[in-house]
Amino acid sequence: MAMVYKQNELFPTADEDELERTKFLLGKYKSMMLLIADYEENTADLQQVGIDGEVARRIDQDALQADKTANAVILMEKQRWVYEQYRLYTSTILRAVGLIQDEDAKGAVQHRFIEGHMFKETVLFFRHGMSDSTIRRKIAEGTESVANTLKLMGFFERDNAEF
Repeated sequence: MAMVYKQNELFPTADEDELERTKFLLGKYKSMMLLIADYEENTADLQQVGIDGEVARRIDQDALQADKTANAVILMEKQRWVYEQYRLYTSTILRAVGLIQDEDAKGAVQHRFIEGHMFKETVLFFRHGMSDSTIRRKIAEGTESVANTLKLMGFFERDNAEF
């Protein structure tokens, strides 16, 4: 899918929707990483539960009868698809965070989102060098930088095409 640039725009900037999507993804980064790790460690168990459990039996709530084996395969494919999407999202986000040029903004975004700390913990971590409002501004600047990088990478076009 081709990227749409405005005339004379070498580095596109993210619009409000893309910025909101970036905030959402950054907020979910730690959860996605935990699910990736869990999937990698417990793939065999997840598959066995899908085969043995009631989840495979009830993929379609309207069906009175179901082929448990086929539904288990569908469930495993859905789990693998989510895992692959999360790996793509997290690796792309991590690359974009690594490209933030302002070291304070990069540190604030890494501490808040990549390491998964609450805003209050981030403020306490950076308390010695920055005020609350400065930390909030640095997180906003870092988030905007990540959104712009994701736009430049074509992430949003691919993300919108899939959903």
